[in-house]
Amino acid sequence: MFTGIVEELGEIVGKEDLADAARFTVKGPVVTSDAGHGDSIAVNGVCLTVVDVLDGISFTADVMQETLNRSSLQRLEVGSRVNLERAASLGSRLGGHLVQGHVDGTGTVVSRSPSENWTVVRIALPTSVARYVVEKGSITVDGVSLTVSGLGEDADGHWFEISLIPTTLELTTLGRSPVGTPVNLEVDVIAKYVERLQTLAAD
Repeated sequence: MFTGIVEELGEIVGKEDLADAARFTVKGPVVTSDAGHGDSIAVNGVCLTVVDVLDGISFTADVMQETLNRSSLQRLEVGSRVNLERAASLGSRLGGHLVQGHVDGTGTVVSRSPSENWTVVRIALPTSVARYVVEKGSITVDGVSLTVSGLGEDADGHWFEISLIPTTLELTTLGRSPVGTPVNLEVDVIAKYVERLQTLAAD
């Protein structure tokens, strides 16, 4: 379980393509400082398991084909920057919202509207995900806990907007994601449970 508060902007320093998976080596001194085999670290919002800790500043993680197919991790290459967060511990502050690290779908950055003190980013999202997104609700974008500031639909499909403050722009990949960038999306898990309960009740 995570909170969507990015601890560190890391870097992919190694990638090994396997038959039905990929092994990434991720540089992140902060999240690696107390990491051990089997620990969970979110990489761009995807919960990955630490396989090995290297030189105290990097770790390796295996990503199966299912995860590659359902997330934007398949597009990562050596040199890519990534948002990193260690799993939350009991007693830690819940600064964002409850995040599982399970990607519900991928969206695409379709516009960026900068102003003096913030930037509004519009992201297109799949219809299968759109029904869980509400204005002023929580959503995780590439592992960052954010509030939906706008919501709508046009000829190209569903979209939502997030308003990013300078700190978020500076300390996460969202400050460096141009139009066309794919992003991992995780909706509020409560919405999915409510839908499931309603479906079961209707049956």
